[in-house]
Amino acid sequence: MDWNYDTEPQPGLGDRRVYWPRGKTLGGSSSINAMVWVRGFAADYDHWAAVAGSGWGWESAVEYFRRIETTEDAAGDHQGRSGPMSVSQLRDPNPLTDAFLQACTEVGLGRTAPSEINGPSPEGVAQAPVTQRRGRRCSTADAYLKLARRRPNLTLLTRTLTTRILFEGTRAVGVEYRHRGAMRQARADAEVVLSAGAINTPALLMCSGIGPADHLRSLAIPVLADVPEVGRNLADHLVLPIVVGVDSSQTLYDAETRRQLLRYLVRRRGMLTSNIAEAFGFVRSNTSLELPDIELLFVPGPFVDEGLGKPEAPGITIAAILLQPHSTGSITLRSSDPTQAPRIDPRYLSDEAGHDRAAAVAALQLCERILQAPALAGHVTGPMQPPGLTGSPRIAAVIERHAQTLYHPTSTCRMGSDPDSVVYPDLRVRGVDQLRVADASIMPRIIRGHTNAPAILIGERAADLISNRASQRASSESR
Repeated sequence: MDWNYDTEPQPGLGDRRVYWPRGKTLGGSSSINAMVWVRGFAADYDHWAAVAGSGWGWESAVEYFRRIETTEDAAGDHQGRSGPMSVSQLRDPNPLTDAFLQACTEVGLGRTAPSEINGPSPEGVAQAPVTQRRGRRCSTADAYLKLARRRPNLTLLTRTLTTRILFEGTRAVGVEYRHRGAMRQARADAEVVLSAGAINTPALLMCSGIGPADHLRSLAIPVLADVPEVGRNLADHLVLPIVVGVDSSQTLYDAETRRQLLRYLVRRRGMLTSNIAEAFGFVRSNTSLELPDIELLFVPGPFVDEGLGKPEAPGITIAAILLQPHSTGSITLRSSDPTQAPRIDPRYLSDEAGHDRAAAVAALQLCERILQAPALAGHVTGPMQPPGLTGSPRIAAVIERHAQTLYHPTSTCRMGSDPDSVVYPDLRVRGVDQLRVADASIMPRIIRGHTNAPAILIGERAADLISNRASQRASSESR
């Protein structure tokens, strides 16, 4: 289910490699993510519009989200629109989640209703809206693919690796792929569309000869189109988690019991309906900032060792996230072999001015204050990760030993009107014909918030761009 990637060693994080999971299943990462549904800030989409045209601005984005979403209340009843993606409130939020939200208000942060957190400029903390139907995950495979499976013009192959794009001259005519041990080809009469994500899309372009010419030549890959920014501008949300023990039997440490399983199977309620990241919010690390640069995230359970460790006792996790990092990295190839994982180097906390590190420290100081607020302090028994530390030593240890990804890589095939961008505003790849990209790699800049909602918006917009061109072609052919 997971591409199971790791980054290159990160000097800013104690030379650690960071685990980067990516969905290797139908629905991609929407099938393994934390189901948080965040549209993002209007300012981010308006920045997209500034570099790629008004069709990518907030006003247009809102119309797409209205097309995408169906809202559902905690009882499972639809509220309003009827789009394919079901967005609901948590059916059984953890009592400690409310304690976290109360603690945030005690340190001066505003509390926002879940219905308002997806407005144009969300600020404050809220319970997370989630992509669920009656307590069960709603991935893009659930929302879109199941409806399309019976279409006669759709062939779906799983356990299949695309190895390169096929070209006649500079025109994309299909793809080569490995299926059941054999190399095969799929031919395209019209266009080829890549939706492999911010890691695999640039890797596939480079394996096909589209990318930085010097890098391709160094690996003996024939250069079809010199597009230097393929794989560059990699952005990600760095998470800084503090885990503390609590004196409660209500944390997700106790989720995997027969009672909780029975509650889930019979009523679609209980801890197994949790999306893990049950509350979040947007705040400023500095009051002089025009918009929030930090997200707070709360897990009513002990999320240790990047989610790979087995916790030894009940606990909770408070994390801070850098929303618009100044540090950027790259995706490059290890070899011309498409079966080898690419090099992932996000270069966390590497900006020369030190803005990211300063924001990280300020954000973790805020997390410390929240843990000391009355609503939470009475539950906390002591530090769990990092163990035995509080205050400034804990902040330093979190950054060096425990900072991780929020699983939001973007911008490695950025869209724009400038000649250095990888794709045009209509998502066509520069330097070749009949090839488009439709995934989070095209974001001109990472969104403030989570990337699932804007990635689906990109898919919807791509569908419109492609269908408009298809209708124009059909019209010209009928004359």
